[in-house]
Amino acid sequence: MSAGAWLACAAAAAEDWPIFNGPRQDGTSAETGLALDWPEAGPPVVWRKRLGPSFSPPVVAKGRLIAFHRVNSDEIVECVDALAAKRLWEFHYPTRYKDQYQYNGGPRSSPAIDGDRVYTYGAEGVLTCLDLATGRKVWQRPLNQELEAPQEFFGVGTPPVIEGDVILLNPGAPGGAGVVGIDKRTGKTLWTTSEHGASYSAPVVRTVRGRRMAVFFTKDGLLVVAPESGKVLYEYPLRSLQFESVNAASPVVVGDVAFLSASYNVGAVAMRLGADGLDIVWQDKAAMQNHWATSIHHEGHLYGVHGRHEREAEVRCLQWATGKVQWASPRGELGRLTGILAQGHLVAMAERGQLVVIEANPERYVLRRRTPMLDGPCYAPPVLANGLLYIRNETVLLCCDVRGETEVTK
Repeated sequence: MSAGAWLACAAAAAEDWPIFNGPRQDGTSAETGLALDWPEAGPPVVWRKRLGPSFSPPVVAKGRLIAFHRVNSDEIVECVDALAAKRLWEFHYPTRYKDQYQYNGGPRSSPAIDGDRVYTYGAEGVLTCLDLATGRKVWQRPLNQELEAPQEFFGVGTPPVIEGDVILLNPGAPGGAGVVGIDKRTGKTLWTTSEHGASYSAPVVRTVRGRRMAVFFTKDGLLVVAPESGKVLYEYPLRSLQFESVNAASPVVVGDVAFLSASYNVGAVAMRLGADGLDIVWQDKAAMQNHWATSIHHEGHLYGVHGRHEREAEVRCLQWATGKVQWASPRGELGRLTGILAQGHLVAMAERGQLVVIEANPERYVLRRRTPMLDGPCYAPPVLANGLLYIRNETVLLCCDVRGETEVTK
């Protein structure tokens, strides 16, 4: 791609971003007509909104943005106009969550918009369903309290994922409730399965050989279940020997191959979900160790962040089929970052508040933009919806205009 071609495509397309990691659960945007070559000061800021503390990425659908945060002793679900940040409604309920490692006490997981409903899963494990138009409570359950799920290191971090009428969650509760399916209409438990502990990873739902499968990366490793029943289809242990460790990056599933990666000396593994069981395609401790950011597949290659600590983190490109490292960015240059793929480029927030654009180029590392936008730390990935890029730190949410000269329309 030439230096000018990456500016914007001639034909524009847009889409909502209603769930964590985007509409396809893979961190990719299908939008075109984007202007990613912003000036030194960064892309134009449409609006800036102050939030209570949280780590939760927003979601956007039907012209509405849902932010999940905390003010004093309440968790807040807030709906604003996505273009103007005008508050449309808010819903709040009490929380007593206290982080044992001195991080903020706000929610960690992203909301989910499904049709005319909004779903949130708070830091203490309160599961809430609201009406998208009005903010009216449809139902609410203190799920983790009911299941007697232990508080993990950083509270509840896995976002709700909806498949059909089932909300898929990983509360990590004892008594065979490591993973649960909840009726999205009523909030009632449909099924429970496994003794797997809770992770900070979102399950990914895919069709493999004609069958829908929910692929979890739990605290204990791979767990693939039938979303309608909870029947366990595949399991594979993958967990650090270090007690104070987490699995946090979501699975990457392409065709019938699932990729998992974690830090804490775990590494990466690609497994084929075969008709007769699991087959290891490749496994390598050194190729990729994702801390919390999910890697992104693009045209036969995997782009992700390797390294647990800021000083050692590298952006890497791997061959999807073999795990071979194609290139790595200079060690510690950007620190840890979380990103999405848009218009052939990785658009990411670095931990210290820089908005970064990197070519998804399997041949070489090309850093296109590196623009300070927010104070750190920034742990949430960007959200791209209808030509607007939403980025945040713990207490500030920015809406940036990345629409090109061609108007972006639905």
